[in-house]
Amino acid sequence: MSEETTSLTFAELGLPDTLLQTLTSVGYESPSPIQALTIPHLLAGRDVLGRGRTGSGKTIAFGAPLVENVLRSQAGQRREFARKPRALILAPTRELALQIDRTVQPIARSVGLFTTQIYGGVPQGRQVGALRKGVDIVIGTPGRIEDLINQGKLDLSDVRVAVLDEADHMCELGFLEPVQRIL
Repeated sequence: MSEETTSLTFAELGLPDTLLQTLTSVGYESPSPIQALTIPHLLAGRDVLGRGRTGSGKTIAFGAPLVENVLRSQAGQRREFARKPRALILAPTRELALQIDRTVQPIARSVGLFTTQIYGGVPQGRQVGALRKGVDIVIGTPGRIEDLINQGKLDLSDVRVAVLDEADHMCELGFLEPVQRIL
């Protein structure tokens, strides 16, 4: 977490009490500058392009509003087994996908949402199994995401929120075309 904070609170940014309690329990007392600048816009459903150094709180900046927006999109609906994901977070590497999940998963779980990681270099059985059960948020790399879409094992037709984490790095690694096809 960044040592820089603002005088605002997460509550003043518009996050609900359930998420506030979880953020506090994982050590986030007050928003960093990037969180203060982005969370209200993301909660309002706007597109945001954010940039910040490592440790500035970018993952919470997009992760907390993403969880809230997914929760809102499911309001009043019965939760189905084998449901399609409502959010997608793309990352250039499996290490970053796992790191993002370690941050987003506790927030999602606190409100009953499920995440899964999808990346290459490992057998896809566990990943496909999670998708069959139903997940709310998919966090993964473009190559494996596209592979599972092409196999008919991942359906992104219900996705309402997409995040490109380290989009510049994904482009440098040659993922521009796969990301465009996925989106």
